[in-house]
Parts: sequence; structure tokens; C-alpha cells
Amino acid sequence: MRSAPKFWTDRSWPSQLLLPISWVYGSISGARMRRPPRSRANIPVIAIGNFTAGGAGKTPAAIAITKLVTGFNYSPIVLMRGYGGRVKGPKLVDARHDTARDVGDEALMIAQSGLPVIVSRNRGKGAEFAIACGCDLIIMDDGFQSPTLAKDLSFVVIDDVYGVGNGQVLPAGPLRAPLQTQLDAMDGLIIISNGAPGKAADDIARQAHALNRPTFNAFVEPTTDAVDVRGQRVVAFAGIGRPEKLAEGLLARGAIVEELVSFPDHHRFRPDEARDLLRKVEGTTRLLITTAKDMARLASASDQDLAALAARAKVASIRLRFDAEQDLMDFLSNRLMALGAHPRRINDAARVGPETSN
Repeated sequence: MRSAPKFWTDRSWPSQLLLPISWVYGSISGARMRRPPRSRANIPVIAIGNFTAGGAGKTPAAIAITKLVTGFNYSPIVLMRGYGGRVKGPKLVDARHDTARDVGDEALMIAQSGLPVIVSRNRGKGAEFAIACGCDLIIMDDGFQSPTLAKDLSFVVIDDVYGVGNGQVLPAGPLRAPLQTQLDAMDGLIIISNGAPGKAADDIARQAHALNRPTFNAFVEPTTDAVDVRGQRVVAFAGIGRPEKLAEGLLARGAIVEELVSFPDHHRFRPDEARDLLRKVEGTTRLLITTAKDMARLASASDQDLAALAARAKVASIRLRFDAEQDLMDFLSNRLMALGAHPRRINDAARVGPETSN
């Protein structure tokens, strides 16, 4: 995805001009969501999605929920398409040898966090491969709107600052499908705060409550090994769905963010861009800070300028924490029990699973 247009946050004339196309797109995307799934796994599938195009926090939520269900003695695997990677899959990501160019930045980031992750353009085949790898639960990062693989439980993530933008469907707004269709299909709402609480998700939370869908509040916090930015002058750069989230998080941690350099989501940095960023901090004490997702793309770069940027930049390492984690754990446990799902422990050899050629 490229950078989100500014009119996605309002209903100005560009949005109004695109409404007829949005009505057609919304009709097609809504009908697609209502189709029967083309395949079904014989183990539970939990989908983590978002209402809109762009970064609402799906991947941090997928990581957090994968760790929670691991605590129930399940052996989950994260399944994703591997956006931006050239591997079609299905493939079990190897954090030591794969690159973001191979499997996509988000998949590599998840693997680097120590969780098993499979990339597969075909989610049905990816689920089959995950089962062959010995898992007993699939966490699907994205795919909420897709009928390719049946979901047993769907969470939708929303940013409390951005919300659903202007509430219009693509291309007049950021919604991937009509809002009501998405609300009807979700089982739970996760509202993510990146600093000072916002109000943009309040109306969606009220609608979720009216539909008897539980809402779980979460917040982004630095990991224990994160660089201390309190009082530090910072130049931040990010190629994510909403780069402002990086600056907001750093400000909440006490940083003095002097500049934010924004790039499109999944952006592949060029040598000249690396040189420009390095010049901004040359001869100063300013910190150059980016996201783990951006560093996943930079770290394997062979170009000397990109390698220099990767060596100089610090990562704003974060994790997602839930305000009432026990409530979410109880909800997950009860829903999995209702599905008749039972964890089965597997050894590390079984977890590695079969190899595939791509």
C-alpha cells in the first residue's frame, strides 16, 4: 500500500468524487466477504484483521495473541501472505536465513520475535502446510475480509486515533468493505492506543457493544530492551501504514521528536534516502529511530549506504499489552473450548515440518 491520501480522513471533494467507484467496490467486497469459504482447516483458525487499508496494529496484535494461546499449551503458527516478498510458499520462515525480500518484512519480523510463521499466497494451502508442521492452532495475520479460508474466530483491530478515517469504502476512504458487513463478521474488537488515548474508535466500540461483540483495550509499550528516548532529540523514519504512530509513541515515551520522515508502507529504501537520513544526524547527538518492520527490510541490505543506515538507526521496539488481559484469555479459552479444540504438545522436530521448494 502507498501512503494514505489525506482525504481519507475527511469527506472533501476528492472523496465525494470517488464515491460512485466506492459504491461499486463496496458492493463487490461486501459480497465477497459473505461468500462461503473455499477451504476449511481441521484445526481452529483465529483471524486478526482491520477495517481499513493501512496499519492499525494487526501484526503486534497477532504476536500478542499467539503468545497468549501458547500459554494455554497450544502450539500455534502464524499464517500470512508475506506481502512484499517474492516467495509464494507455503514456506516456514527462517529468521536466520530468509530476508524481507524473500518473505516480506512483517513475516520476517514475527519470525525474529521467536514465533513460527508461514507465508503462503494461498491461505488454504498454507493451512494444510501449517498442520503438516504439527501445529494445533492457526493465527492468521490479515485475511479477515477474504473467503479463502474459514475463520473460527475473528478479531478486528482499530487505532484509537485514526479509527475508520472518513468511514467511506475504498477508494473514497480507507474501509476495505462496508463497515456494517465487517462489524457483522467480527467476533471481537481490539482498540489500540499508542500514547494518549484517542476518541476515534468510540463510535465503533458502541456499535460493537450493540452487536454483543466484546471490546478489548490494548496499548503499545516499549520492550524491556528498548532504547531509552526520554529527553533525547530524535529523527524518526518509517515506512508503515501510518508513520505518525512512530512519532506518537516516541513522544509518549518522552522523546523530543524533531523530525518525522515518512515513507509508503513496505517501502524499500534507496541508497540516496539512506544518505539523506544519515546526514540529518551527522555530527549531532540526535538519535535516528525506526520501527522493527522497517529494520527487517534494512538489516539484510547489501548496499553500503543502506547497511550504514541499519547500523546507525535504533529500533523503537514495542509490544502490545491488554488492559484486561485475563478477560481476553477467558474469552479465547471459552471460544476454543466451544469449538472442541484441545491443545496437543509437539516436540521441536515436529514443529519444523516439511520443506518446500519455491
